[in-house]
Amino acid sequence: MHRGHLYSIPATCAALCLTCITSSWAAGAAPVAPGTTPPKQVSPASSRTNPSQIAERSEQPAVASLRQRVIGLQKASLSNGLRVIMDIEHDSPTVAVCVTYNVGSRNEATGQSGFAHLFEHMMFQGSRHVPKGKHFQLIAARGGTLNGTTSADRTNYFETVPSNELQLALWLEADRMRWLDVSAENLDNQRAVVKEEYRMRYENAPYRLAQIELDKHIYGGYQPYAHPTIGNLEDLDRARIDWVKDFHAQYYVPSNAVLTIAGGFDPDQAMRWIHEYFDPMATNPPPEFSAASTQPNSPQEMRLEVVDKNAKTSALFVGWRIMPHKDDGHAALELLTRLLADGESSVLYEILVREKAWARNVSAYTYDRSGPDALVINVELTQKAKFEPVEATVRDVLASLSKGGPKPAQLNRALQRAKSSFVFDLQSNQSRANTFGEYEVVYGDARLVVNDLERLLAVTPDQIRRVTADYLAAKAQTVIRVIPTEQSATTTKPGARQ
Repeated sequence: MHRGHLYSIPATCAALCLTCITSSWAAGAAPVAPGTTPPKQVSPASSRTNPSQIAERSEQPAVASLRQRVIGLQKASLSNGLRVIMDIEHDSPTVAVCVTYNVGSRNEATGQSGFAHLFEHMMFQGSRHVPKGKHFQLIAARGGTLNGTTSADRTNYFETVPSNELQLALWLEADRMRWLDVSAENLDNQRAVVKEEYRMRYENAPYRLAQIELDKHIYGGYQPYAHPTIGNLEDLDRARIDWVKDFHAQYYVPSNAVLTIAGGFDPDQAMRWIHEYFDPMATNPPPEFSAASTQPNSPQEMRLEVVDKNAKTSALFVGWRIMPHKDDGHAALELLTRLLADGESSVLYEILVREKAWARNVSAYTYDRSGPDALVINVELTQKAKFEPVEATVRDVLASLSKGGPKPAQLNRALQRAKSSFVFDLQSNQSRANTFGEYEVVYGDARLVVNDLERLLAVTPDQIRRVTADYLAAKAQTVIRVIPTEQSATTTKPGARQ
């Protein structure tokens, strides 16, 4: 699944004076210039989660600590609909800023796939007061880092800077939210960049086209998730500038965005800057996302082969459509993936890699999507391995879990790894800014992150037994066998065949 990109940043640049930057903004459209009386701060918006409902109680230390942090989040809304979340860590020498837009590949119309990901590139191509490439240079010159990622459900843009550079980060995000240069020239050059990325990361990378094929069949009949986040080359070639401008005008507006700040900063000063830079922006309500039923497919096994010119050894993909991330049972399936393939002591790794030497690598994962989700098991075979015994082993393990559930030691190991991963993923200012922004956009409240940790740690062996039996049946699976070109017994052109 496409998660995003790391951008290279020039090592040197000509830094711009922040006073001049702010003055150019004011000349362009009217926010109050530094040194004048700031607008009145908006009162914090009422949270969808009542703090009294998440009062501290007897619980695991990791949950209690995260609960205290989310209770301390400060939230506000501007008159144009922009939501603001502040996670204050007074002693931190850095601050992270993240703008999360409620748009992903699920929002793309038929024939316009890849638009959300295209803007992951377009958003760095300059705005009214920031020439192309200058966003990178300004952040890098101050020792900061930046990035952007796209998923099926959201797109985000973020930077981490020294705490005394928060004003610059906010100004940069506001300038491109309000005045992005959506031009035919930028469309053409970034279309070429994305096409090259597709060739490098998909067409010329092992197993990636098989992953696209797997998703296509898992999400058959559910258009929002049936295509890859990066889109396809035919749609990119057909993209017209008026389509791209319309997509941008609909979704990249304050009412469709959440601004998150995490780290060492003064919240009152931050709100003054936010009002100054973001208040003048007009907005329109974004289109409502309406999707078909999120129920799993009717049970129907699907089997395919994909001939892969980039693969050195065969691989087996097995996938199922499952319930959305927020639904009951999903936490048990998440924990099941860790039990199956997270670490050298996981069940499938122990059997397929260490004991039988049939696999070079084993992985299992869910996508954690807001709509219908998927669970995938991926086994990269060794040269001597055969598909039939490998697949039989996977089915035997799942059958055993669907009847008796995991052993206590297996479940405890998976729980500890899940807890460690969850907590460590929230250690940095940037990861918290990104996570809180995503939860606010996708699930409606940043504070719900603590509920997910609670749900994971409350999973029981019987819950894993039930979800394995209910969702991972052989009759509902999609199986793809990836065959290296040199091992293919036919002259079939590389690609998928049933």
